[in-house]
Amino acid sequence: MAITDYVSIYGMRPSDWHAKGARVLGRTAVECTRDGLGDAVGKDVAAIAATCPATSGMLVVDPFAGSANTLYWLLRHLPGARGVGFESDLKVFGLTRQNIAALGLPIDILHRDYLSGLSGVSVAPGELLITFIAPPWGNAFDTSSGLDLQRTKPPIIDIVDFLLRRFSRNHLLCVIQVYEILVPASMVEVRARFDWSTVRIYELNARGQNHGILLGTKGWAPASK
Repeated sequence: MAITDYVSIYGMRPSDWHAKGARVLGRTAVECTRDGLGDAVGKDVAAIAATCPATSGMLVVDPFAGSANTLYWLLRHLPGARGVGFESDLKVFGLTRQNIAALGLPIDILHRDYLSGLSGVSVAPGELLITFIAPPWGNAFDTSSGLDLQRTKPPIIDIVDFLLRRFSRNHLLCVIQVYEILVPASMVEVRARFDWSTVRIYELNARGQNHGILLGTKGWAPASK
C-alpha cells in the first residue's frame, strides 16, 4: 500500500473519503483501525459468530468507537446485525457522526462513555452480543515488554467483568484488541474469564509490530474452531 493510502478507512482511500467530506483528527488517524486490519478482524469475528447456537440475531457494540471503522467492518461482515458505538470524546464523536452522515453509513454512534453506554444496551433473548473492546492504551504499552491488558484506560479486565455481570443471560463474544507482544500475566487473567478463547495476530507490519485480537466467548463455545 502506498504511504499516501495508509489511513484507508470506511473501505476508501484517504483521497476518496476526504472528497466525500469525511474528516478525522490527527490522533484518530494514528489510533484508528485501518481497512486492512478491520477487514481481517471482521472476517474472523463473522466466522466465529456463525457457530453460535440458537441465535435469533446479533448486536455489535463498540464501547470506544473512535472513527467507527472497526464497527463499519464488523457490520460489513455480519449482514443483518444491529450495531451501535459509543464515544466519550466530544470532538471525536462530532467528527465521526459527521463522517457517518456524509458517507451514508448505517452506523449508530452515541456520545456516551462505555459504562453508561453499555448500561443502556438492550439485548433481545436469543441474540448474540458481540463487543469490540479497544480502550485507550495510555501507559499500558511498552516497546520492550509489549501491551499490558491490566493497564489500559480502563483496564480490559474491568470491562470484561462488567459485560459478564450485565449480560449474564446472553451469549457473548468479546473481541479484544491485542498486540503481537503482550505481558503474559495480563493475557492469562483475561482469558480465564471465558469459556473459550483464541488469539489471532495479523501480520500486516514488521515482525513484532503487528496488532491482533483475542476472541473470547461466554455461555457457549465454538468447539469446531
